[in-house]
Parts: sequence; C-alpha cells; structure tokens
Amino acid sequence: MFLHLPVLGDESVRAAEAAECAGEQDRFWEYHDTLFDNWDGENEGAFADTNLVEFASIVGIDEAAFVECLDSRRYLERIGQHRQLAESINVSRTPTVIVDNQIIADLREFETYAEQLELAILRRSE
Repeated sequence: MFLHLPVLGDESVRAAEAAECAGEQDRFWEYHDTLFDNWDGENEGAFADTNLVEFASIVGIDEAAFVECLDSRRYLERIGQHRQLAESINVSRTPTVIVDNQIIADLREFETYAEQLELAILRRSE
C-alpha cells in the first residue's frame, strides 16, 4: 500500500494530489518519479501548478483531463486520511517502508529494501 505523507507544506500536498490525478491515467509511478526528479527544495516553487501540469505532459498524460482532476481537488480528503493514518502508526518521514509491522524509515537504496524484504520472506517461511 502506498500512503502520501505531504510533510513539506502546501506544495507537497498539491504534488500528492497531482500524483493521484496521474494515477487516473495509469501513470502514477512515472509521475511520482518525475516529481522526485524535479524537487529542488521545500516550497521553492518546484511543485507549483504550472510545473505539475508540465510534468504531466512529460509523462504523456492527457493534459485537459489532468487539469480538470487537479482543479477539482477530489483527492485532497484521501491525502489527509493518508497523513492521519501515517501519523497514527508513528510514520513521520519519507520514505518509510513497513515490512512485517516493522518500520524501516528513511531508506534511499533499493538494496536495503531488498535485504529487509528477503529477511521478511525468510521469517515467514520458518
């Protein structure tokens, strides 16, 4: 399960909404990666609406449908619920992965995730 945790203010909330809108066109992960590739600091304008629309264009999203979705703010409540859930299980930073109910926080390298997943698989097979 993927939960949004927009901890960097209004721009990160808007970016989460945009990612959900991209998901309507089956481009969530491509859009997600584009967001991370283009982040240049907390609330510095990287996730202004004009940039969010440009990112949609980069990943091949229908711009009109994307803008309609973004303007509707239909995912705002879901993102708020994600944040509440994350906070209720003591997740306060990203990325955080939970494997077998164990929080693995602030991992950046795939190899570390892979190690933790392999350990979880081994524990389940014992």
